[in-house]
Amino acid sequence: MSKENVINSTIMNTDECELVITRTFDAPRELVFKMWTDPEHLKHWWGPKGFTIDVTKFDLRPDGVFHYCMRSSDGYEMWGKFVYREIIAPEKIIFINSFSDEEGNTIRAPFSPIWPLEVLNTLTLSENEGKTTIILRDGPLNASETESKRFVEEFESMKQGFGGTFDQLDDYLTRV
Repeated sequence: MSKENVINSTIMNTDECELVITRTFDAPRELVFKMWTDPEHLKHWWGPKGFTIDVTKFDLRPDGVFHYCMRSSDGYEMWGKFVYREIIAPEKIIFINSFSDEEGNTIRAPFSPIWPLEVLNTLTLSENEGKTTIILRDGPLNASETESKRFVEEFESMKQGFGGTFDQLDDYLTRV
């Protein structure tokens, strides 16, 4: 299984920025897609290493919400949510990711008062010889110039974070 992430970043102008992550998994596309679209699977790999995920709401449809709590071993909690825009099985998912409170209201990130409130994610999945390559494109949505700049400044941190999350997915795929 490939644990190598390919990270590309593009800054088009001061208003647009995008982080692109490519990762290949030794699993068929339908299975990898299911990992992203079934809460019983998502809770086993989504989020930072060392955190457990509790799913409080999962409604996989356009305008549906995946609302979850990320909890560290010492009890620290962060809430997050996806709001789905488009789902084309098994090839694409477009969703807005944000931090939230326990009720699901969008809030500022606990680590930065200038992190974008919303990040638009486009996930595409392609299969070749039984292996699935995902391409995840992330960019701030409706963000100020300051928020967009902060997003770009955190590319290295996001690269590490997604690398750890995708390592967890890779490991989980070997157990299912």
